Parts: sequence; structure tokens; C-alpha cells
Amino acid sequence: MNLISRRVACFGEMVMRVSVPAGELPLQSPRFDAWVGGAEANVAVALAALGHDSRMISAVPTGPIGDGVLAELRRHGVDTGDIARGGGRMGLYYHIPGGPMRAAEVVYDRAASVFAETEAHSWDWPALLEGAEWLHVSGVTPALGPRSAEAALAAVRAARAAGMGVSFDGNWRGRLWERWQADPAPILCAIVEQATVLFGNHRDASLLLGEEFSGDGADRRRAAALALLARFPALELVASTARRIVGAAEHHIVARVDTRDAHATTADAIIAPIVDRVGTGDAFAAGVLDAFWQEKSLGAIAGQGLALSALKHGLRGDLAPFSRALVEQASAPAGDVAR
Repeated sequence: MNLISRRVACFGEMVMRVSVPAGELPLQSPRFDAWVGGAEANVAVALAALGHDSRMISAVPTGPIGDGVLAELRRHGVDTGDIARGGGRMGLYYHIPGGPMRAAEVVYDRAASVFAETEAHSWDWPALLEGAEWLHVSGVTPALGPRSAEAALAAVRAARAAGMGVSFDGNWRGRLWERWQADPAPILCAIVEQATVLFGNHRDASLLLGEEFSGDGADRRRAAALALLARFPALELVASTARRIVGAAEHHIVARVDTRDAHATTADAIIAPIVDRVGTGDAFAAGVLDAFWQEKSLGAIAGQGLALSALKHGLRGDLAPFSRALVEQASAPAGDVAR
């Protein structure tokens, strides 16, 4: 098969993840682990690893922290030429791993970051999107505040006007939205109206459409996808996962994709042991996008998204820099050490 490589731009905030060591509470020991991440940056890295021409559009602080963030992206093959630098702070979030009878928790410290404080009119979209064929954005960006919400909408509209494809991952972040916007649905709907591919489940559909979906799991997800495809004519594909949590170290995941005329669902994948769940949805998005661009069947699109997501569950940090060969092998049973 002749692989199709896309020129992809990803727009969003890059953050530092500050992680409490596994098996500890915050400051139980004098140590945190630090990782570079961010929903769109995670997708940019995964797509670069799969062979796509991936660029990041963002803003990070001037100084050594910003330098380190850019170096990490460049190490994974992402073009950082469109990342602005400025005075101010890096957005952070604290990750507190879960344990028996205790869910994992995320605590945000992202207010007034360089990215969030960048005025919407300062992004020169014709120049930033020049040469790109696809734009990826997530719901984290508009959740940060009015400037970022306005910028995200301008970005997807500019991409659509330029004939580019657009993907949007719902990535609901209630703790960010509650700081400034009690009713985010109109903002999100305006963005989704420009999207070609949407990553979201029946809960996202309920938020966007203001209606509940009944029935068992599969029927409910199909009804929600059809409602989204009817409401947003530009959409071609809706992709989602359903996760059943058996325990902190074992999850069962099913992936599906829906179009207006058909749908496909994977078998139940048992993910165990889980090393790090953060970034697994972004890995799923990258796997789906790559398979969609390769014009694979719906079943193969869902399967590849699930495979890349499953791989990410076994890797610490936010990023999923897995090669195409590894993704293609992911559905095979794990064997002995390759020597």
C-alpha cells in the first residue's frame, strides 16, 4: 500500500504535567515527575511518528522552560516554527495517580498562561495554515477562556475556508469551563460546524445537542452519532471509545466509528496492566486520523485507533511516539522479547 502522508497543523496549548509518583500522595516524598503534553501536542507527536508532516501552533514562555518544551517536540519530529514565544508562564496540571478505592485526579494550574493570554486577533491564520492540509483542535482550547475560544473558532473557520479538513476532539474539561462559562454548548457547536471528523461519544452529543440518548450501549452510541451527523452537515466521521473500568490496572475498551450510512465496532480490548492512562484519547484520535487518511475500512479505522490507544496505556508520559510498524503489530498477542 502506498502510504498517504498529510501536512497537519495542530492548534492548542502546550502544558507541563507535574505527576505525583505512583503509590504516593502529593508531597509524600520530595519529588514530582515532569512531562511535556497537551491534547493537540500529543496528537502532533503521534502523527509525526506515523510519518506525517506535523506542525504545532501554540505559544510558550521565553526562557529555559519554553526551550525545553520545544526541544521535546522537535525530538519527536514535530515542526515548532509556528510556536510563538512571550513573557509569562507555562500552563501546568498536576496528575495524582489513583489506587485501590481512589480515583486518579487532575488539578489545573493554567490560568493566565502565555497561550491563554494571547489575544485572538494576534494569530495570523492565513500564514499559520499555509501549506497545511488538515487542522486538529480539541475542546481543551476553547475551555481555557474567551480569548482561546475565539481563536479556536477563527482557526477552524480559516481552515475550512482554505479547503482543509478539520478534526475536533470534544475533550470535555468541566473544571476549566466552570471558571468562566456555564453554557459552553453554543461555543462548541460553532466549532464542530466546521469539523470533518469528530471525536466524541453520546455524552458529548448530549452536551452539544441538548438531548439525552436512551437504549443499550451500542444503540445509544449509534443514535448519538446519527444525531451529530444530522446536526452538523460537514461531518463525515464520528469516532468514540467506551471504557469499562474493572480496576485501577485493568480497563476494557471498545472503539467505534460512525458515518451516515454505516458503522463499525471493535471487539472488547483488555488493557492490563495500565502504566499511564493520560493521553490515551489523543493516541486514539491520531490512530483514527491516520487510518482515515489511508482510506481504510471503517473496521480498520476503529481498530487502528484502539491499537494506538492501547499502546499508550503502557507508556509513561503524555506522548505516544509509536512507529507505524508497532501500531500494526499491536493487535497481535505479546510474545517473547524481540532479539
